[in-house]
Amino acid sequence: MTSALIFWSVLLVVALAAEFGTQQLVTIWFAAGSLGALIAAAAGASVTVQLALFAGLSLLLLIFTRPILRKALNFEFKDTNAKMDLGKTALVIQTIDPEKGTGRARLGDSEWMAVSSDKKVIPEGAVVTVDDIDGARLIVTYDPEKQTIN
Repeated sequence: MTSALIFWSVLLVVALAAEFGTQQLVTIWFAAGSLGALIAAAAGASVTVQLALFAGLSLLLLIFTRPILRKALNFEFKDTNAKMDLGKTALVIQTIDPEKGTGRARLGDSEWMAVSSDKKVIPEGAVVTVDDIDGARLIVTYDPEKQTIN
């Protein structure tokens, strides 16, 4: 196998792996271009023709198909229902202690990891207000005067 075939094969695999990893239509065009160049290399085309095919195919596909695929696949970020829980109260079921890295709270029927927004210890049994949600963690504030769950 010639070095050109190896180069285009490796580039094809790397571009496809990157695309599968990101799924953002970033490198798929280079995968197509490297496939064209790989075929040209296998047919015995010169390095200049291979490079021209790679650049041309990548650029043309990027220009003409990306906008169509972006619309069809609709990559817009959509807000989840988690934002509906902001401002609600939760019950601390495990002491929230930033130094120990502990803390759990019950919000409705679900248990969440919880952290204090002001980095203070919040005792088990306290009622807290949900300030934010970061992944699977509630970021909460403790107000000793607020002891009812809504």
